[in-house]
Amino acid sequence: MDYKEALSKIEVLREYGSQPGLERVKMLLECMGNPQDKLRFVHITGTNGKGSVCAVVSSVLNCSGYTTGLFTSPFIVDLREQIQVDNTMISEDEFAQVADFVFLFVDKLMEKGVIITEFEFTMAVAFEYFLRKHCDVVVLEVGMGGLLDSTNVIKSPLCAVLTPVSLDHTGMLGSTLTEIAQHKCGIIKEGTQVVSAIQTAQVQRVLEEVCTDINVPYVYADAESVQVLSQELSGTMVLYKGEEFTLPLMGLHQVQNLSISLCVLEALRKKSFDNITADSMREGIKSAKNPARFEVVGEHPTVIIDGAHNPEGMRTFADTLHNLFLDKKGVIVMGMLRDKDICTSLEFINGMFESVYTVNINNPRAMDARKLAEICSAYFDYAEACEDAECAFLQAYDKAKAQDTYLCVCGSLYLASQIRPYILKTIQSRGEDRISDN
Repeated sequence: MDYKEALSKIEVLREYGSQPGLERVKMLLECMGNPQDKLRFVHITGTNGKGSVCAVVSSVLNCSGYTTGLFTSPFIVDLREQIQVDNTMISEDEFAQVADFVFLFVDKLMEKGVIITEFEFTMAVAFEYFLRKHCDVVVLEVGMGGLLDSTNVIKSPLCAVLTPVSLDHTGMLGSTLTEIAQHKCGIIKEGTQVVSAIQTAQVQRVLEEVCTDINVPYVYADAESVQVLSQELSGTMVLYKGEEFTLPLMGLHQVQNLSISLCVLEALRKKSFDNITADSMREGIKSAKNPARFEVVGEHPTVIIDGAHNPEGMRTFADTLHNLFLDKKGVIVMGMLRDKDICTSLEFINGMFESVYTVNINNPRAMDARKLAEICSAYFDYAEACEDAECAFLQAYDKAKAQDTYLCVCGSLYLASQIRPYILKTIQSRGEDRISDN
């Protein structure tokens, strides 16, 4: 099987959508010899910030000399982004080889009526690949929730991490913070160290009850322990316990994510990861990359791609814009999924953009561009629905350049995946300054 053939077979699995539960993936992994049981993990859940914490922790571990696996979702452009070792995606040939091995068991299970989803398959490929690459540690991002998420098939991780928890995926996880927290805290197991962001009272109550019931230690990462020295489009300079670090991930919310990452690294150091030093943390933090999370990809005009898709994500997106541009109004290209809390999200960026160009996303859950434009007209001076995302970007780009302002593309990681390659190519072809080469 070559890479193209593997992608074709995966496309069939994609039709099964998302199906929470561990029974199917346990059957698959058992057929494979349970590769996950031979690996050590840092398991990360939460609502916003998971990807950024994964990026920093894995980068520092790599810079500390540990062979480090990273499994994240969703991918932005290439499926292989989800499976990395030492900050390098799995090659097409290696993916095809491992996929061929995993499909041997998927096909047998399918014959018995056991459905394996795309996410379950990709995760199984990741576990097998990480084992073959002899990873010292794997940074594992939860797909959705925690308790019934496929990644929760692992045994007790070295560290179970919770980024800030807020309302999202309410149709799957519950309509209250307490219900959602119960799902997120499902990754906590005996024998692990728990690291959490400062949470709301409801989430904190669930977290502490779970940790007390199974007698595991927990710590809260204090964002105030990280002092911001300066913030520019090129990154944020911070001070932590007498050491200066440069964080390329933009936004004050990333300082909170950094505090969580530093707390995780300190927990790992106490678990005999002695190679983690101030120097390796400095190098790893500076090298961390997380595409489409307030990613500045061009200047003159400044072009920002952000995957903010829920109210909490949009709030932090708006805060970062305000800190960088004050009251200056920008131009935005936006597409969102109809099952998101669109109006609450738009409240946070109300009045921050002069023009919005709405687009259709290549996703069955997408909000129609015309309907989204109608909703946006209550929040922006000008709203136009565009059938083609690339044409929308060109219109917005020319307007932002003419008005000497910034341009944002936001509303969904699916939109970022759809249009990011075109944006980078367009900026380069026009001879403009291009910042990101991720």
